[in-house]
Amino acid sequence: MRIQGKKIVLTGAASGIGKAILEKLITMDTTVVVGDINPEKIPMVSERVYPLHCDVSKKENIDRLFSEALRLMGDIDIFIANAGYAYYETLDTPDWDHIAAIMETDFISPVYAIEKMRELKGDREHAVVITASSMARRPIPGYALYSAAKAALDSFIRAYRYESPDSALISLVFPIATKTEFFSRAGSGTPMPWPSQTPEQVAAAILNGIRKNRKSIYPSRLFFLLMIVDRIFPLILPLYAKIQDRKFRRWVRERRNNDGI
Repeated sequence: MRIQGKKIVLTGAASGIGKAILEKLITMDTTVVVGDINPEKIPMVSERVYPLHCDVSKKENIDRLFSEALRLMGDIDIFIANAGYAYYETLDTPDWDHIAAIMETDFISPVYAIEKMRELKGDREHAVVITASSMARRPIPGYALYSAAKAALDSFIRAYRYESPDSALISLVFPIATKTEFFSRAGSGTPMPWPSQTPEQVAAAILNGIRKNRKSIYPSRLFFLLMIVDRIFPLILPLYAKIQDRKFRRWVRERRNNDGI
């Protein structure tokens, strides 16, 4: 799908991957409406960028984002659902609202955006690109809820593609650990998984994936190759999970020592 000159909605662009995507989009003669909970942090580098306050976990906010985007641009060609968050955590106590908050942001919101785009575009060409995570395919300790939300996205889209029109490109992105504020926000002292990549690498892979109509986008070739190898020798990724489990248990011990538990 051609990106040049398109009308685009992008969520979560105040930092990290979303910011890197935005910086590339403004060089392509695109018009971009950006929805973010911190719109004041979105770099005003183009008169064709419209930052709007939007908490994507709420239905009414997504509805408003679409309405404002249509008012400002007249149409939407591409919706990039990049906003998301996680907690690095132990699930020690029942907390319905906590579970719901992650699912609303990381799963329900992008699925709703797919439905909104289909209602808007019908059989006309359009794209919905969703930032998932390598954890959708290989969950790691400490991110049980986040991994579950991204895995649900993966499963939903695999099934939904059978009923979506041929004119719709529905792409899911599987970044490995990315050097952004994501992990520091996930929890104090959260370890960065290995390997990692930069947000600029992920942004470049996403835009290249849109151009080439790719349904699955893997910014890390290493992760893609490991998944292939793991199908033949299913030992490498479980071993990786055990390594991450040691890091997680160490983090739990340190947190409890600091809290005096």
